[in-house]
Amino acid sequence: MAASDPRGRERPLSPHLQVYRWQVQMATSILHRATGMILSVGALALVCGLMALAGGAERWAAFAACLGSPLGKLAMLGFSWALAYHLINGVRHLLQDGGLGFSIPDFVRNSWISIIGSVVLTALGWGIVLSHWGQA
Repeated sequence: MAASDPRGRERPLSPHLQVYRWQVQMATSILHRATGMILSVGALALVCGLMALAGGAERWAAFAACLGSPLGKLAMLGFSWALAYHLINGVRHLLQDGGLGFSIPDFVRNSWISIIGSVVLTALGWGIVLSHWGQA
């Protein structure tokens, strides 16, 4: 696809997502931004929980019941995965800022490590919590 510039010459249009083939590097970049937004919302939920705790037993019981619901547990699972992913991928970014992992094979491998590592870290964390304290 091409467009004309003011002098009438043909020039290519900027490519977009329909042109590119999906790669793991694209997914990790998008996931890093998305998990940052999820963590911001989760921080607001944490503030709500602290306010409920400060508001007394009745408010705390209502907040705990909300977190104990299936939707609340799903939200906590999602938040914990977002935290694990953002942490691991942030370390990957720090290493790249130091000049490591810039070759394409390294970049692809480290992207998969971020994704798989976050799932493993989340499963380990939830496994420990559930084995020690029953239902989270």
